[in-house]
Amino acid sequence: MMSLATSPGVAKIDGRRQRSERTRLTIIQAYLELLRRHGVMPTAAQIAEEAGYSTRSIFERFADLDALSLATADYAIAQGQAEAVARDVDGDRPTRIRSHVETRAFACEKWLPLWRIITSQDQIDDLKMRVVLVRLANIERMKLMYTPELATLPEAPRDQLLIGLAVLTSFESWDQMRFCHGLSPEAAQAVWRAAIDRMLP
Repeated sequence: MMSLATSPGVAKIDGRRQRSERTRLTIIQAYLELLRRHGVMPTAAQIAEEAGYSTRSIFERFADLDALSLATADYAIAQGQAEAVARDVDGDRPTRIRSHVETRAFACEKWLPLWRIITSQDQIDDLKMRVVLVRLANIERMKLMYTPELATLPEAPRDQLLIGLAVLTSFESWDQMRFCHGLSPEAAQAVWRAAIDRMLP
């Protein structure tokens, strides 16, 4: 007797759901690729062309471009967290600083175009929340990377230092170094390493 899980009707529904999810992911990736290439919010028509679908396919899966931006932010946050696993947490001070800076620089270089878009749309409450979560995650990672130095400080100075380090290693800081001051990724990382070393006790 054929079970419900293996019936043709259920398999058909599951296959349709998987195709729809693949289409959704392709649209998100097309949106990201256009952001990286051009640095401005793409139109629905541009996203559809890049993804190889119709604009109707986009709006069947996303209510509007704000909803697409939100879904893309969630996708990027998940990807960024997977890529930003803390490494060398037991290393000496220079090793930990270098490891943290390399990881952070990689994230900023990869996701800066999207960050510019979602922070320019911060009137959307859900996007505001994503921005806060990303910033808090950066602080939590630094608590792990710089445990020995932070442990020497009372609570208030420690919190102040973490806020300062978070501002220093923000997307906005990376944006200024790379595109205002024209630093290469390597030179920008050197600035961060030196500044972090001076700021840590």
